[in-house]
Amino acid sequence: MIERIIILEDIDPVVFFGINNNNVQLLKTLYPKLNIVARGNVIKASGDEEMMADFEEKIRELEKFSVDTNVLKEEDIIEIVKGKTPEIAKQQNLIIYGLNGKPILARTKNQQKLVDEFDKNDMVFAIGPAGSGKTYTAIALAVRALKNRQVRKIILSRPAVEAGEKLGFLPGDMKEKIDPYLQPLYDALEDMLPPFKLKEYLETKVIQIAPLAFMRGRTLSDAIIILDEAQNTSKAQIKMFLTRMGMNAKMIVTGDLTQIDLPSKQQSGLLHSISVLGNVKGVGKVEFDKNDIVRHRLVQRIVEAYDKSELKEKEARKREREDIKEKRNRI
Repeated sequence: MIERIIILEDIDPVVFFGINNNNVQLLKTLYPKLNIVARGNVIKASGDEEMMADFEEKIRELEKFSVDTNVLKEEDIIEIVKGKTPEIAKQQNLIIYGLNGKPILARTKNQQKLVDEFDKNDMVFAIGPAGSGKTYTAIALAVRALKNRQVRKIILSRPAVEAGEKLGFLPGDMKEKIDPYLQPLYDALEDMLPPFKLKEYLETKVIQIAPLAFMRGRTLSDAIIILDEAQNTSKAQIKMFLTRMGMNAKMIVTGDLTQIDLPSKQQSGLLHSISVLGNVKGVGKVEFDKNDIVRHRLVQRIVEAYDKSELKEKEARKREREDIKEKRNRI
């Protein structure tokens, strides 16, 4: 008789062991000569030595499969124990598997370009309209790198620019006041990681979400770092952020230059940095457009309508300036 304790470091127990430990019950059926007990992320097994060797090997395969796909069904367990590879829908442009095994894909040409630029460069700028998937794709790339152990942490940041509401008048402490600005980042993560694992990553600071102001003075190493809504940074802020990059780190900077909430006299740091870093080796750039919008189809029409309205306003201002100039010339 032999005994083994197997620690499963990366699993979500709910995913791995199944609802009401159904997967554990199945393993007990498949390995009748072993006494199997599972608690937390630990499996304790004792019994036949020959069966134990196969059990350990298959548990590691099951662990990898559940981490990669965020799902582990009874049929998957049976296939792996039998020495077969479970059938997984091989999706073109797959980035990672999200919650419940949902494939998260690069759904447009420019989303795939962001994936390619990320693989080639240590810093990538992704610029485009609301709903084009630039932030969602960036976070998927970060989660993929974390799962593949390419980095040890993910750092997500946003400038807390006041758009219509003053932070001081909002209820709660500073964290409660800032969290609404960061909610889109939480939403994306909740699509990609099981709740237990996401909670663990946030508590242990494997995933850190913080306002841009909290980045000052840090050196961010062994990490994927994402700055979202970068159009609302000043030149000094974005320079501060970009120079936080440490060893074995990658950065993705996203923004929409049509939604700048800065005072009218202040230049967007994102616009300035694109101009300054355009020809720097190791820096990539992807420009999204209205054809990349993957939200409700009405969003694309809204963007188009606003584009037309802004074009008309520009033309009207241009005609007004020309009329003023012409009147002055007559005088």
